[in-house]
Amino acid sequence: MNKVRKIAVGAALIGAVAGGGALTAMALPADAATTDTSTASPSAPADGGTHGNETALTGDTASKVKAAVLAANSGATVENMTTEDDGSAAYEAHITKSDGTHATVKLDASFKVTATETGGPGH
Repeated sequence: MNKVRKIAVGAALIGAVAGGGALTAMALPADAATTDTSTASPSAPADGGTHGNETALTGDTASKVKAAVLAANSGATVENMTTEDDGSAAYEAHITKSDGTHATVKLDASFKVTATETGGPGH
């Protein structure tokens, strides 16, 4: 990747994080790779990192959490998924619902949705 493209992609990613994950078509060159967070590997929360002892979910656990969250929230985009360290649940997922609102979905160890809280990191 040439220097100009690296700068453009880097600036777009920084803007995406600062702007709540929104990327515009003009921010990236036409042939630049982009990531759809609904299918990407889970990442740290959008507000800059995991909290306390929370850990980003991976592999089979991430797949099961994502499937349960999307089954309960049709059309949502999963932004990130972590373990939950406050004792309220085993896992949590931060989502953007199809109407654009943000929510935190809590799940038990059996991957059952136990709560959905309106809002999310920074919202």
